[in-house]
Amino acid sequence: MSNEGKSCVVETAVSFLIGAAAGFIAGILLAPAAGKETRKKIGDEINKGTEKAKEGVEKLAHEAEKGFRTVREKTHEGIEAVKDFVEKKKGVPAKE
Repeated sequence: MSNEGKSCVVETAVSFLIGAAAGFIAGILLAPAAGKETRKKIGDEINKGTEKAKEGVEKLAHEAEKGFRTVREKTHEGIEAVKDFVEKKKGVPAKE
């Protein structure tokens, strides 16, 4: 999947979560319940949402780290290939 596709998926997921949170909060605020009970429900859901957001950020950071590592490895391989190519063009045997 391309970076553009991953970006679209992340944007869609974030939009969905924001919409779900807004709908949930609106539902709780409009539901008949005591103020104290409503505040507790909202607090509990905020805590759950915060935990899910932390997990998402950790997963995203892990995936970004893997991506950076891959880019670094591929860049190194590319540099080595260019060096080998230049050495061959000069007529010098490549180092192994």
